[in-house]
Amino acid sequence: MGILSRFRDIMRANVNSFMDRAEDPAKALDEYMRSLRSDLSQVKAEMNAVLADERRAKASWNECQMEIKKLQRYAEKTVEAGNEDDAIKFLERKAQQADKLSELQQAHELAAAKVTRMRQMQEKLTNDLGQLEARYSEMQEKLAAAKLQQGFGAGSSTAADSFDEIEEKAYLAAEEAIALAELRSSGARQDASASVEDGLAAIKARINKKQS
Repeated sequence: MGILSRFRDIMRANVNSFMDRAEDPAKALDEYMRSLRSDLSQVKAEMNAVLADERRAKASWNECQMEIKKLQRYAEKTVEAGNEDDAIKFLERKAQQADKLSELQQAHELAAAKVTRMRQMQEKLTNDLGQLEARYSEMQEKLAAAKLQQGFGAGSSTAADSFDEIEEKAYLAAEEAIALAELRSSGARQDASASVEDGLAAIKARINKKQS
């Protein structure tokens, strides 16, 4: 039935809710992104066929409308010419076309609705995928920065962590790494200051010893 058969599920899908329920967020994120890309590719592949169906349905509907108008003109002209029998035939054909017109209008409305749903799915999948890619990229950058500064790795998170918790841990690790770097820098300055003071004291001690 194609991707349209999954319209309701795709539109109801909640990225954040799915990731929060995942037992293994990293694995779930990778699988979910692959699934979104697959669905988006299918939507794009089927879009042309759906658009073509809509165009054909609209063309058939328009042609039927034109045929009804034409038969109406013919009936009017034959009546004016005093040929009521032919006028009746034209009006009978017009009635048949009118019945057909209703079916063609419904077919066009259905085809147009499919086009609308396809576009809605494409927009939803594109937005969801973009959101996940942005969060994934941000998380990876935080984890990489933290790992460089204090050896923090993604493996420290448990399988039960939610995606948001992983992000929070990455953020906290990065903050901790910055604080640790500042502390080390401060300690180094203090050590340097202490070294200068000790050296000065030693010099004074030697001078005093010589003078005594």
